[in-house]
Amino acid sequence: MKKYTNTGNKDTRSGFGAGLTELGKNNENVVALCADLTGSLKMDDFKKNHPERFFQIGIAEANMIGIAAGMTIGGKIPFTGTFANFSTGRVYDQIRQSVAYSGKNVKICASHAGVTLGEDGATHQILEDIGLMKMLPGMTVINTCDYNQTKAATLAIAEFEGPVYLRFGRPKVANFTPEDGKFEIGKAVNLTEGTDVTIIATGHLVWEALQAAEQLNEKGISAEVINIHTIKPLDEDAILASVKKTGCVVTAEEHNFLGGLGESVSRTLVENFPAPQEFVATKDTFGESGTPEQLMEKYGLNAEAIVTASEKVLKRK
Repeated sequence: MKKYTNTGNKDTRSGFGAGLTELGKNNENVVALCADLTGSLKMDDFKKNHPERFFQIGIAEANMIGIAAGMTIGGKIPFTGTFANFSTGRVYDQIRQSVAYSGKNVKICASHAGVTLGEDGATHQILEDIGLMKMLPGMTVINTCDYNQTKAATLAIAEFEGPVYLRFGRPKVANFTPEDGKFEIGKAVNLTEGTDVTIIATGHLVWEALQAAEQLNEKGISAEVINIHTIKPLDEDAILASVKKTGCVVTAEEHNFLGGLGESVSRTLVENFPAPQEFVATKDTFGESGTPEQLMEKYGLNAEAIVTASEKVLKRK
């Protein structure tokens, strides 16, 4: 099976910062807005080099979304930045009314998603944001897996016309996708070929899925790993082609199993090709304080959990 090399752990939020820096140099219509978290969102370089295009809104996320929506009327491409919890749950009404309903070209960029926010605890760890955002008509939802892919996605969404939710994280994780990889919105990436079980992963769970595939291979189980970086629009063709070959699927995400990637895959299968499915995700719970590693293990969001789910789903074929 194909193996991937970790070129060094890097945080995905820094991938966003690097992408924003590049956009600042190459696209004068790109503006950045932040809700008092410039350092945490790695927007410092953009602020330093383009102060006339950077707007510090303060702890007023609803106002930030409204300002961003207004800026699009003048042809600007606003990138808003704050934690995922505040990017969605705190301002859902403003996103729904001023961005999604109006079809405004706002890029809602959200860091510190999921339990890997760590020690800040449940009040800051949002595990339902993908569900919230994918239910909004016309909203594109992207959840990247590493530094390189986050940078590429940041560049890609600037060229895309329409509202986008870009989700990434705080901790340093494996950086394994190509540095010059092209990011195609709505196009899944088949990472490894397999014949026994399909593993569909997103975000931080993609690297864990690759580690799980290696462990399964040692047990004589051939796993196909697919990176779904775009949850909406979903690459249904890639999913169906794989599951028709393997006959079963495991979905893996750092999100509640209610409303996330797993449910989108389930709907696709029910409508086209019913097959056994197991979910690696949080099970209708809030998070808690702890290190990212501790929380990923407690909530079953790692390679070991994916291996267990794969072995379970194989028995249901």
